[in-house]
Amino acid sequence: MTMRQTLHLLLVGFAVTSAGKIRAQDASSPPVAPIPQAFQAAKTVFISNAGADSGLFPHPFNGDPDRPYNEFYAAIRAWGRYAIVSDPSQADIVFELQLSAPNGPANADKTKGASDPLPMFRLVILDRRSHYILWALTESILPANLQKTHDRNFDDAITTIAEDVKRLAAAKP
Repeated sequence: MTMRQTLHLLLVGFAVTSAGKIRAQDASSPPVAPIPQAFQAAKTVFISNAGADSGLFPHPFNGDPDRPYNEFYAAIRAWGRYAIVSDPSQADIVFELQLSAPNGPANADKTKGASDPLPMFRLVILDRRSHYILWALTESILPANLQKTHDRNFDDAITTIAEDVKRLAAAKP
């Protein structure tokens, strides 16, 4: 084997080893995708009440179907990051909040990947100008046996959705 062939084999071996290390690093720390600039630059927001599925009020949750909207609105207002507008045409972004109770298997075999679905909040963040979805968040409401625990879990899920919005807004572009 000539010196040139030996050098070539060494370089190929180094390249293969380096590529394996790079792939291993990529697998251990996945890349972070950017948060849409329209979301982070927004100053005004319209909060849309996309409603709640029937059968959730007054049990298992106290109140009425406007409770999710009212609590989320209060959390965003208290945060103070956005000016909340009453007309969507004045907003930079729209927060569309919905409470759903999805149908699904009853007493499914969870070892096969199926489970009973939980009521959940879905928050869709839309660019008002283009009407494109910028981001979507979901938060399940944990089950409970007592009414007060149902309501606490409801409040915790709303708080988590609001905290997720804050986390996204604070993320580095």
